[in-house]
Amino acid sequence: MDSSSRPPSPSPAPSGSRGASNATQRWSILRRALLARSSSARAQEGISSDHQIKDDTYNISRKASCGFNLIECHSLPISQLAKSLGNSLNGNENDFGQKDVYVCYKLPCRDSSKLDLVYRKEDSLELNDIEASNKYNIDTTGLVCCWPSEEVLAYYCINHSDMFRSKKVLELGSGYGLAGLVVAASTNADEVVISDGNPQVAGYIQKNITLNAKTFGETKVKSMILHWDKEQASEILNTFDIIVASDCTFFKQFHEGLARTVKSLLKHSTTSQAIFLSPKRGDSLDKFLGVIKENGLCCELIENYDPTVWNLHKKYVAGEDRTWPNYDKEHCYPLLVRISYFSEI
Repeated sequence: MDSSSRPPSPSPAPSGSRGASNATQRWSILRRALLARSSSARAQEGISSDHQIKDDTYNISRKASCGFNLIECHSLPISQLAKSLGNSLNGNENDFGQKDVYVCYKLPCRDSSKLDLVYRKEDSLELNDIEASNKYNIDTTGLVCCWPSEEVLAYYCINHSDMFRSKKVLELGSGYGLAGLVVAASTNADEVVISDGNPQVAGYIQKNITLNAKTFGETKVKSMILHWDKEQASEILNTFDIIVASDCTFFKQFHEGLARTVKSLLKHSTTSQAIFLSPKRGDSLDKFLGVIKENGLCCELIENYDPTVWNLHKKYVAGEDRTWPNYDKEHCYPLLVRISYFSEI
C-alpha cells in the first residue's frame, strides 16, 4: 500500500534477544487467540483490547503490508468501488461483501494502466475457510493477502513484457491474481489463464477479471480452478508457452503435484518456460528444485534478477530501510527459478 497507510515501524529488538522475544510473542498471540472473547475473559486475563495482539503480530511477522512497494497502490472501502467504476459493474455490486477491500494499482508501464482488485480484508479468515481447505486438500494462503512475492512477480512481468507478447500464459496458485492480471493488461499476451486450487480464491479471480475487462485489449483472460494433484483436462495439456507462479513452493506435500502440473501443461518447445519466484524458506525451495529435476525438467536458480528489487533487498538486510522490521532474506526475498524442458532457452 502507499506509505501513508503503513503502520509505524517498531524499534527492532536487540539481535541477541530477538529469537527468544519472537518465540515469547508467538506463544502470547496463540494464547490470547484461544481465549473466549467475552469481556469477563478479557478482564480475567488482563486483555483490554485487540491492540496488543496486533502490535505483537506486527513485531514478529515477516509479512509486510506493503511488500517491496514496487507498484503504486492504495486501498479503499468496498463501498467506493461502485463510485469509482460507475456503470461498469453492470449491477454486480452485491457480489462484494463487508470483508472485502478495494485496491487500485497504477502500473509502472508506458501507458500507466490501472487495475482494480478486490481482496479479502487481512485477518478475516473464518472456520469455513479452514473447512474448505481440509475438504479440497488445499491451503488458505490465497485468501490471506497479496503476498510480497506476487508483487515482485507482477513487477518482473511488466519489465519483461516482450517475453509474453502473443503467448499463451498460465498463472498457478495465483491468489487474487495480481501477476496474471498485470500480464493481461500490459504485455499483449494472446491468452492468460489465472488459476488457483481454492474455489473461494478462484471466485475472487473471476471478479477481478470482470472488473478489469476493458483493460485487456485483445488478450483473452479467464479464471480456472486447478488442482495440482489431479489429472489435467486433455485440452490444456502442454499448451502453455509460459507458466508463472509466486511463493508456491513452501508446502512440501504439494511439490510433486506442482512439478507434475508444470510438466503436463508447459508446451514442448525450446522457448517455453516456467518462471517461479519463491523465497528459500528453509530447505523448501531446494527440495522443490530436486523434485523438478526428478520429473525430467531443467531449472536455473537466479538470485539477482532485477536491480530495483535487489537494491531494496540489500537495504532491508542492512537495516537501511526499516519499513519491513523483521525482514529475513530466507523467508522474504524471492529467488527466481526458470524451469524448462531443455537446458538452454
